[in-house]
Amino acid sequence: MLTAITRAVSPSLAQCELSFIPRQPIDLAKAQAEHRAYEKLLADLGARVISLPAEPELADSMFVEDPALVLDELAVIFPLGAETRRREAPSIAAALEPFRKIQHVRLPGMIEGGDILRLGKKLFVGLSARSNADGIAQLSRIVSPHGYEVVGVPVTGCLHLKSAVTPLDEHTLLAKRAWFDTSFFPECGWVDVDPAEPQAGNALALSGTVIFPVSFPRTRDRIAARGFRVVSLDISELQKAESGLTCSSLIFDAPDCELRTLSPAS
Repeated sequence: MLTAITRAVSPSLAQCELSFIPRQPIDLAKAQAEHRAYEKLLADLGARVISLPAEPELADSMFVEDPALVLDELAVIFPLGAETRRREAPSIAAALEPFRKIQHVRLPGMIEGGDILRLGKKLFVGLSARSNADGIAQLSRIVSPHGYEVVGVPVTGCLHLKSAVTPLDEHTLLAKRAWFDTSFFPECGWVDVDPAEPQAGNALALSGTVIFPVSFPRTRDRIAARGFRVVSLDISELQKAESGLTCSSLIFDAPDCELRTLSPAS
């Protein structure tokens, strides 16, 4: 069953880590409403949504993608590149234990899941301020026995690789190509973000639908013109926390089993 693990917005969201955008006041109630709408849309698209409780002391903890990678064979837990966020990992590991065998990347290796773009059995990992060569090498050793190839991709100008590029399908990438080394993707087609919307490279493709921020209408039109079904979602308040759409969920297939410790979102 298609499963999405999410986490409620922390009441301390306004103290989140920021790297490439200026800090602005965040309306917590609006951010929470946007996140609930995100969870509802995932459910409407067929996912069983498991919403973890908010972590009041961990401002960035709604970004559940960063501490982990979930593959069919296992899940890998990461030491995050932002030291203040490393306490997020244990609860994500606990949430994944009913579904997958768990392995760990260890310090001094660092990876954040926002740097990992998966295309089939290839894992492209951004070499960014949050993910380093040691972390990438450890990840490769963990997943290569299962047939995965791990490729480091230099990233500049944005927080994570998936801040700049995300898949619309198996062969087409949405991208701000100036922010990463495109030579690692010779077989892919491209939809370029509109020049007026440089931060529009993050979309979430799910169940034949591309979920896309309402704040980037010009790029949305470019995606739709290529024949993709696009559903727009307002995450304007969450974007003040440097949020994209992929970072707020861990999506994977799992057995349709009863879980005693985790509750599906309503």
